[in-house]
Amino acid sequence: MRISLFRRQPDPDRIEVVHAGTLYPVLIKRRANARRMTLRVSQATGEITLTLPERAEFAAGRAFAENHGGWIAARMAKRPRAVPFAPGEVIPLRGVPHRIVHGAKARGLTRATRDGDGAPVIAVAGEAAHLPRRVRDFLRRLALEDLEKAVGRHTATLGIPARGIAIRDTRSRWGSCSSQGHLSFSWRLILAPPSVLDYLAAHEVAHLKEMNHSHRFWALTHRLCPHTQEAEAWLKRHGAGLHGYG
Repeated sequence: MRISLFRRQPDPDRIEVVHAGTLYPVLIKRRANARRMTLRVSQATGEITLTLPERAEFAAGRAFAENHGGWIAARMAKRPRAVPFAPGEVIPLRGVPHRIVHGAKARGLTRATRDGDGAPVIAVAGEAAHLPRRVRDFLRRLALEDLEKAVGRHTATLGIPARGIAIRDTRSRWGSCSSQGHLSFSWRLILAPPSVLDYLAAHEVAHLKEMNHSHRFWALTHRLCPHTQEAEAWLKRHGAGLHGYG
């Protein structure tokens, strides 16, 4: 029996790539089925990932990432600006820009209303320290209400009920359907136009019957939601930007 004396050292979790004076942390991942080195910048999270084939030399991967520093910088520059939940910031609600206003002395629930000039606002009462949480809770509550209505409408058409609806803050997908019939959605869909939320509801409801992305699935989705193509096009153009809020 031969014992290798040259076992490959474990890869570091990440490396740092410097371009034009800016440092970019890059996560390292090995994939047994990867055929080539790839770099990916998540527009949702800003996470930069270098994927290496199982047999690739780490030094070659590092050089690959460093040689693409300009590409990384360009992709990062295209990421939408982060917008905190803070007084004066403007966020979309059902696709309509709303300014966040804070009334420290006011009491009551967070609500969507209009200011003295008739402009849409999200009015938040209470202590300033709790404002981000209050806005987030408000948006999650509205998302659940709208999704329950949309799912109920589409399941009635389909004739198959959903076992439950959950609201999360997923980054990799807008919705999912389990084999047991439980649906899950990103609360950030409440930021998008109602037609987009309706499409995602129809998409996941269609999975209650077709747990795949076959031609039958897409035919069913289009039957439930005739504006499927328009909604998908909107998500491709603007979806990543929704992750910048809050």
